[in-house]
Amino acid sequence: MSSHGTNGTRPALVPTNNVLTLDGVTVRARIDPTLTVEDVVKQLCGSLKIAEPPSHFALRDHSGELVTNENLRRKIQNKVDLKSVIVFTFWVGNIHAYPLFSRFVHAPAREAKVIAEKLREWNNDDSTDLRLTVFSLQKYMKEEQFANEFLNNNGLSYLVRVIETASGNTLAYALTSLQNLMEFEYGWSTLDDEFILRVVRILSSSQSPLNVCRPATAILKKLVEADPSSAPGTLASSSRNPPTIPPGSVYRYGFSVVFEQMRKEKNFLETVVNRLGSADTVMTQHSMMLINSLLSHASDARWDEFINELERLNVRKAVVRLMSLHELEDLISCILDFQANIVRVTHRKKTTPVDPDLCADHYDALEEIWEASKLQEEFDEEGYPLKWRRLGFETEDVAEEFRDVGVLGLECLRKFVSSGGADFSMLLLEQLSRPIEKRCPIARASNEVVELLSEHWAIFAPGYSTSTTFQPFFLDFQKVHSLATHFFIRMWAESGAATEDFVRVVALVRSQVKVALRSENARQWHEVEADFNSEYQKVRDRQMEELEQEDDLLSKVPVRNLRAKLYKESYEFVREQRIQCLLQGAWFVNAVPAGTPREAMRKPARPWRFMRLDNALKYLHYVDSAVKFPVRNGLEDLPDRIDVSMINEIATGTCCAPPGIIRDTDVPGGSTQPSPLSFSLLSAHEGSMADQIAPDQSRWADWTDGLNMLRRDGGHVASKETAGFVHALTEIGLKIKLLDLSGEMVEIPNNLPTGQPPASTDFFFADI
Repeated sequence: MSSHGTNGTRPALVPTNNVLTLDGVTVRARIDPTLTVEDVVKQLCGSLKIAEPPSHFALRDHSGELVTNENLRRKIQNKVDLKSVIVFTFWVGNIHAYPLFSRFVHAPAREAKVIAEKLREWNNDDSTDLRLTVFSLQKYMKEEQFANEFLNNNGLSYLVRVIETASGNTLAYALTSLQNLMEFEYGWSTLDDEFILRVVRILSSSQSPLNVCRPATAILKKLVEADPSSAPGTLASSSRNPPTIPPGSVYRYGFSVVFEQMRKEKNFLETVVNRLGSADTVMTQHSMMLINSLLSHASDARWDEFINELERLNVRKAVVRLMSLHELEDLISCILDFQANIVRVTHRKKTTPVDPDLCADHYDALEEIWEASKLQEEFDEEGYPLKWRRLGFETEDVAEEFRDVGVLGLECLRKFVSSGGADFSMLLLEQLSRPIEKRCPIARASNEVVELLSEHWAIFAPGYSTSTTFQPFFLDFQKVHSLATHFFIRMWAESGAATEDFVRVVALVRSQVKVALRSENARQWHEVEADFNSEYQKVRDRQMEELEQEDDLLSKVPVRNLRAKLYKESYEFVREQRIQCLLQGAWFVNAVPAGTPREAMRKPARPWRFMRLDNALKYLHYVDSAVKFPVRNGLEDLPDRIDVSMINEIATGTCCAPPGIIRDTDVPGGSTQPSPLSFSLLSAHEGSMADQIAPDQSRWADWTDGLNMLRRDGGHVASKETAGFVHALTEIGLKIKLLDLSGEMVEIPNNLPTGQPPASTDFFFADI
């Protein structure tokens, strides 16, 4: 080490450092800290008199991570203890920076050639040498320099050959290597159907070990998400005009390609769903992510087949079971994503018309309902058939009767009928024994309950879900529907309702739905059943109190449809606002992972971090600092970055503030309890990429929800604040829209009669 200067100040130059060569010989070298890593390597090669080109060498830390221009500064700032083989001690001005210890090793490009050559020469024997080779490969493959050279040496085809024939740990390492390669958006477009089928078969086998299944699941998820419409810079296209993908693009797979191979293994989906019950949380998480990706990207051609298979396997029940676990912090995001996907599924079913003439499944469902009624078809006085009207519909046109609730209404009625067994026919006979005006229209009541539940759970538009808590009862939609429909029929009887009282009974049931399904993440099923078994007078008294504070206008069908439209617009507005906050950037505290012992906590040298999203929405740029400072517009002040596509989950409440930090919040530094304003950016297989604490609740909501809304697989809203904004904007917009009508005392009908279609096409619409 060099000594202080004569004036007592430390020199700005770098002192002499000990350097351990590849041969184990120690020499001394002087390193200039202003140089790039490449220049440092050149200087070392010159000092050590190495004849080979400097491009053959590189620096790695004790964990094997490559030292680059981007992470060199971060390693120094974070005082990374990198066990020394080469020692650099930096002097920056009068501040003594911390030593950075690294190994002088072969460059990634050189390592890539060696490993590719070893895989090429492999003769299908599961040797120790092969296991060691692919074990190293999974680590190196994360480095772009290595990956590029590996691809240039035809390494991918050699790696695929290993995956197609190897087993055990060798297979696990090879799959993980490919998983890491697929984090790059290029280089793996040559994976063919035969390879995809191999991965599917690996996952279909219940004998495959967990360390093999985890990367295999991640690979399949990546292939599902690599559809043409997801390519960077691709605008949404119709199915008739799919986007054009350039040659070599990895965005050539997608749901359809993967599903075709999945169909060849009959037990594939069943095995994946069964793994949701795995004791290994990581395996459960990977399985949930794959199911969510399949749900998000399901193509129109295979949508019905895929959804029906998932429903048959009762995947919702498996997810509800996960909700009841106490140790599921790592699964919260996946479960909320699943709920958001089921909202999309439910909305699609609700908006899919029932057409028994074109769809055999619809015809079979209607026949099953009719047979369960055990009624005989009759005719009215004018000779028209009396079939569906006897079940409670207003007409014999079932397609029109299900117009507002679609296939969802048909499935719910079918479940209501089948779950009641012989009771359904007895219920119908009881109603038919009454005068026509006193009969409860059971089928019509069933459809209305579907509407009420859709309204309660905000099934307004696909892809717009603001639930921030678990909704186990929503995932059991049909069971809740059956319970609520029985309640409807009982309220009809106990209130002595007649045909003209239908709207009144609907309002009564709507009121009880809100009560029975309140706080569903904290209630048990038997409590819901008890609420739906309440006596009529008790329900009526409570409803009267509610009516004093509510406007009946809001329950009319046109108003409900208007609310659905405004809800979608409000969601998009809030989404844009959240992303704008990310583009502006904000200061955060660099946090400590929760559970860190108090005695292990140390005040960091740079406790503050400023983060900002770039205009392309691809990277989070940031800088760590000892103090807050005015950050200029743009990215010049932000040297480090995080790839947004690498973020698989935004976990909340995961870390605590380090000691000695003056906070703008009430959360004290040094506490071992997680801060409610903390969040972590988690990668699929690298753990946390950032642990931050927001300065206030508003900033926390902006960033957690903004980052979630950026995710390619859909994401979800994490904060009640964002959900509240969407709800408030919807209600304010609705009331403003209604002022014009209610102010003029305009009567809003519940529905509008549909006129006869034109007799010919010989007409035009006049300009008004």
